[in-house]
Amino acid sequence: MKSLVLLLILVFTWVSGLLAFAARIERSTPPDEPRRAQGIVALTGRSDARIAEAMQLLEDRKGRRLLISGVNRQATREDIRSVARAPSGLFDCCVDLGFSAADTVGNARETAAWARRYGFRRLIVVTSDYHLPRSLLELKGAMPEAELQGYPIRTQELDSGDWWRTPASSRRMILEYTKYVATLLREAFLSLGPRDPEPQPAAGASR
Repeated sequence: MKSLVLLLILVFTWVSGLLAFAARIERSTPPDEPRRAQGIVALTGRSDARIAEAMQLLEDRKGRRLLISGVNRQATREDIRSVARAPSGLFDCCVDLGFSAADTVGNARETAAWARRYGFRRLIVVTSDYHLPRSLLELKGAMPEAELQGYPIRTQELDSGDWWRTPASSRRMILEYTKYVATLLREAFLSLGPRDPEPQPAAGASR
């Protein structure tokens, strides 16, 4: 009997968390006027809108440089410039492409290394709305010294208000929530142990 009660409590907690997560995604919108940061990072994925929006932020001088993390190794700089709809001069001087990341954990490591190279501590993070909560957790774990500002891009094919109505939306929301909870638990567990000394920016890095 006790095990059944415990199971019901766990199921209720999980479902309640899923509904709260979906409501959070539904309410998420890009800020009308993002605070100026030192760097901007776009995490690549299903939508090219992430790259285009991040490039627009750079054009609006919301950051000094842009990292596009998780670029397909087959893509060229010209391919990405075309997707970003970027002026060649700005793209050539101020956009870095990261090819090493294959998942969100890789995005976080790639971003942390890039930010520390330039001495950046304030970043705008551009990714899809449903992906943003987990991305911020991963990035904060990789670079706890950073101040992160999320910039969610609406996912057109995911109706976050009625996500349970279609199998594809249900799968995506449940899978992302499960990954988010796993990341949250991992970071909570790691926080119980000693922290490594905070990495210092490379000598001569710009501020």
